[in-house]
Amino acid sequence: MTPPDPPQVGVTAVVATRDRPQLLRKAVEAVLAQDYAGPIEVIAVFDQAEPEPDLERDDGLRTVRVLRNDRTPGLPGARNTGILAAAHPLIAFCDDDDRWLPGKLPEQVAELDRQDANAAITGIRVLYGDTVRDRVLAEPRLTHADLIRNRLTEAHPSTFLARRDFVLEQAGLVDETIPGGYGEDYDWLLRVARHGDVAVVREPLVEILWHPGSFFTRRWDTIVDALDYLLAQHPEFAGDRRGLARIEGQQAFALAALGRRREGWRKLRDTLRHNPLERRALVTVPVLLGVVSAGRLLHTANRFGRGI
Repeated sequence: MTPPDPPQVGVTAVVATRDRPQLLRKAVEAVLAQDYAGPIEVIAVFDQAEPEPDLERDDGLRTVRVLRNDRTPGLPGARNTGILAAAHPLIAFCDDDDRWLPGKLPEQVAELDRQDANAAITGIRVLYGDTVRDRVLAEPRLTHADLIRNRLTEAHPSTFLARRDFVLEQAGLVDETIPGGYGEDYDWLLRVARHGDVAVVREPLVEILWHPGSFFTRRWDTIVDALDYLLAQHPEFAGDRRGLARIEGQQAFALAALGRRREGWRKLRDTLRHNPLERRALVTVPVLLGVVSAGRLLHTANRFGRGI
């Protein structure tokens, strides 16, 4: 007699949300519809918004709980509320405007076990208007050095899956002190990768909705401050000129968008000194010269599944 398959480990998906009820319901339903034999719990954490108790359900293997963010207002506090309340050994994130495709969890949990990793990501399918682009990493593992060198948009927070004990005991919770909560996912992933490589499923298994209503599209001042904070928290950037130039290039672009041209030109010089080929320097110059708006360039980049 063939022995039965071992039971699948339980997964808690943390969905932080604020004032997007229709998108939230689609995100929750996509998590519940996973082709995964193990138990799945969704924790919808309402941040600075009234919870919707009618979302709650319990069908045995599929559970939805609704919580209020009882920590620092913002995305980091909301995610931490969910992590701390999670009932299962694996935790995952999903933004309320994104959607998991049905094969995400079975593929990702299998890869996590296959590589004996602490965390795993998948590729993404970026939806921007009528444009659809797949972004998938080529290598099966993502290293800390890779992430210092490049943010890698493919490593999107809606693809994150990690062992809960590892998060609580080693990597730590999401940082709630980052200015405006900007880049909290990148900071957290860098801390995760310090403890070991991140497993990669090389398939686009999460649909990412990029749209003009995204929270940080126009919060340029917050971006400048948050990137300064990131550099202070991760001194490894100082040892990688390309990685440092990438961060400085983002700051130069943000300063140009704010009209702070003198500071923008100084930051642009820093960028070029560390990496003359940094692409963000090229797109920052026309904004500093007033030839084109930052918003228009950002829109163009988004259509190609990229950011600035």
